[in-house]
Amino acid sequence: MAMCESPMSGDPYAALGLARSATAAEIKKAYRKIARTTHPDLNPDDPAAEARLKAASHAYDLLKDPDSRARFDRGEIDDSGVERHDRKFYRV
Repeated sequence: MAMCESPMSGDPYAALGLARSATAAEIKKAYRKIARTTHPDLNPDDPAAEARLKAASHAYDLLKDPDSRARFDRGEIDDSGVERHDRKFYRV
């Protein structure tokens, strides 16, 4: 049984080609540039372009909201927006 993987599977900043210090305007600009160049209407037979657009869309969805971006940067949520639990296991 295959596990469900995030389309981004990694760092949302890398998916947009940005540094963690990017501003909200830079995030929006990078997403729009990727969307223009990799849109399926412009690349109908290119699965790599479609995958890149999906990854950029997921990254933008996470980073466009200041609260979710801050939570990701603090490590509270992963790249798909799911809560991370503290992994403190104790042996008795």
